[in-house]
Order: sequence, then structure tokens, then C-alpha cells
Amino acid sequence: MTIGDDLYDQAEEAAATIRTVCPEAPRIGVVLGSGLNELADRLVDAARIPYDRIPHFPRPTVAGHHGTAIVGRIGGRRVLMLQGRFHYYEGHDLDAVTLPVRVMQRLGVSTLILTAATGGIRSDLTAGDLVILSDHLNLLGVNPLRGANDDRLGTRFPDMTAVYSPRLRAIAAEEAAALSIHLAEGVYACMPGPSYETPAEIRMLRTLGADVVGMSTVPEAISARHGGMEVLGIALVSNAAAGVAGTPITHDEVLAAGRDAAPRLASLVERIIARLAVESPSAG
Repeated sequence: MTIGDDLYDQAEEAAATIRTVCPEAPRIGVVLGSGLNELADRLVDAARIPYDRIPHFPRPTVAGHHGTAIVGRIGGRRVLMLQGRFHYYEGHDLDAVTLPVRVMQRLGVSTLILTAATGGIRSDLTAGDLVILSDHLNLLGVNPLRGANDDRLGTRFPDMTAVYSPRLRAIAAEEAAALSIHLAEGVYACMPGPSYETPAEIRMLRTLGADVVGMSTVPEAISARHGGMEVLGIALVSNAAAGVAGTPITHDEVLAAGRDAAPRLASLVERIIARLAVESPSAG
């Protein structure tokens, strides 16, 4: 699949299926990373659609990614939540990886909240910390916008000066303070995976200015900005990156950290969405 008519049409077909259970357009979308599923339980009047019922959606193959789209309300605001994402390292091309973002775009989502489990590069970040993304490094070696541009999806050369909305970051910081949640800010480095990084790669990323590292999020953020969405990225530090703590990294560790931090992250995102509902009540 290449960016163009195929992607637009596939996104519209998938969106049409979601509209059958959600005729009212959601304005906020949330993508849940590894083990970060508790927020979905806080949706009111929720309707669930397994990915295998949504046209062109692959099934996630990674533990901690349930593969369900859920539509419900938080703070009176209609929200579309995705339990599970598709990764480049699973063998998908970036059109498939970012298809859910395009589906949200076709549904009318204007604000996208991305969550992800990450490795902490900066020495002051420890497992369980939450980090608001201020910027990113796309080190996948490919861009999701490569290829023919479809003007219905966005402009040919989208600006990436502020991928992660300063307005949403400020709201997140204020709501974290109200909850007494420590919230750091940092730069996310996206690596292709699926192997965790080597200590030498982590030293390189630190030199480049990265604070956390992961294998997702960045293609979604780029596509969302291409589509005119306002983006907020929240990273959970699930482990110290390779060479920082001197111990091996396992996916079980990532999932366990997600389970431990999920209540705090869920409370924070819930507050952010409720705040947006108050500040923009007419946005659905």
C-alpha cells in the first residue's frame, strides 16, 4: 500500500465500520501503548470493536496490545481509544502502522493523545516516571509520508516545528501538578527494533539529545500532524535503557512497569480530556 488513493479509501472504509457503532464523531483519539490499558476501563457508555472486524486493520502480535477499538465518553467528551498499535518491526509498512491515525482523521478526531512504554536514557529518569514529549528523533530510516501525497490527507510538506502541541503540554503539566504526579519533559528517539538498543546506541542517542527511546509513536505523530491534528505524547519509562542500569531488558519488565504506572497515567489522561471538554465544549 502506498500513500494516495489506496490509503485514503482504506481509511474511509475502516472509519465507516466504526461509525456503525459511533455515529457521533469523536474529537479525541487515544493510542494505548504496551500494558497501558487501564484508561479504557474508565470510558462511559463504551462500545468495543475488535480489530479483526475493522477492514484493513492487522491484528497486533505483541503482548500487551489487545487489538480493540473502544468508543465512549470521558468528561462528557466522545473519545476513540485504540488498545494496541501496529509496529514497523512486526513487518508492517508505515502506511499500515499509521492507518489508525488516518481512520481517526476521517472520523473527525482533532486531538490525538499517544502513549508509549519507553526506555529511559537520561540518568534522572527511573522506571515508572511519566515524560511529556517535547520533540522526537525519527531514526527509523523511513518517513510515513514518503511517496505520492494525497492532498485530502494533508499538505505535501507539513511543518514539524511543534509536533507535540505546546498548549496540550501545558495542560498536561498543570493537571499532573493537580494530581501530585511528577511529570518530566523530554525528546523521544524512535528506533526500528525489535531488538532493544545496545549500550553504544544508547550513548549515541544521548549525544543526539534523546531522553527516552522506543519503537513506535513517531510515525503516528508525523501522520497526525500531516492530517492537521493537535498531538500530545506521553511516555512511560518502563526500564532503564541498555547500559544505563547494567541489567538485561525484558518485555515482561515493560509490561509490569505499565501495569504499575497505569493508574497514574489513566488519571492524568482522564483529567486532560475532561479539561479539554470544559475548554472546548462544542467540540464533542
